[in-house]
Amino acid sequence: MRTSERTPSLAHESVAPLGAHLDVQKMPAHWLMARLGKRVLRPGGIETTRWLLEHAAVGPQDDVIEFAPGLGRTAALVLSKRPKSYNGVERDARAAQFAEQALGRVGFRDARVLLGDAASVPLPDASATLVVGEAMLSMQTVSTKQAIMNEAHRLLQPGGRYVIHELAVTPDSLDSAELARIQADLSATIHVGVRIGTVRDWRQWLEGAGFAIEQVTTAPMALLEPARLIRDEGVAGAARFLFNALRTRGAARRLRAVRRVFHTHQQHLCAVGMIARRAEPTSLGATDRPLA
Repeated sequence: MRTSERTPSLAHESVAPLGAHLDVQKMPAHWLMARLGKRVLRPGGIETTRWLLEHAAVGPQDDVIEFAPGLGRTAALVLSKRPKSYNGVERDARAAQFAEQALGRVGFRDARVLLGDAASVPLPDASATLVVGEAMLSMQTVSTKQAIMNEAHRLLQPGGRYVIHELAVTPDSLDSAELARIQADLSATIHVGVRIGTVRDWRQWLEGAGFAIEQVTTAPMALLEPARLIRDEGVAGAARFLFNALRTRGAARRLRAVRRVFHTHQQHLCAVGMIARRAEPTSLGATDRPLA
């Protein structure tokens, strides 16, 4: 495993856009959105991320590891809490550079980005009190999900928290044929393999890795809806994203296709956020807290 530890000064270097070498019609949808200027690429939006960080009580006592920090939006929010340390783990070298830019803007000294795989992190056991992962497990097979969750368990100190924010289907009783159809439609349009489950499935996957679920929130899947765009990016950011989409050949058509598939399955799609704790013998049952 190659490890990269870069200083914040490198965050000011010019970084080529994600997927710059790919055709607009072929690149993963989240890379296209990032290329057009979208900075929040989480299914439940910035509100769900903020809810998770608030209820996980991130603070100066924490050693934080974030899986797949991507563009560094969540990293910046985490670092605003002034944790003891921060390590991002990113397998895409260009995405790691974007995350480093976010660290550089915050100016936090005890932060670094490691180039590596979330299923095999080059850090010792019990090196974190908080592990964060958003919008990255939904693209993994069940076996890889379990490997990543097991790695989060290994990295956490006893009683440490694991925060996830992913795409889910609803209701829990959704039949397997409908789930397969939703996953196939999303994968074909987004150009990334989508492998999701119900909220109950996400619970069970985490519990299978030795976690006790403490809090759960759900939110509508409204990634490309105008109101969500403005809440996530601000008025200026949303306008810049739309302007870039209109001036980039083929981008608007591609985004319409992505939005259309979200609408097609709207009644069965949602974002789920969970705060889980590395289970100890005295762990209590879970408490569901819906997002207002």
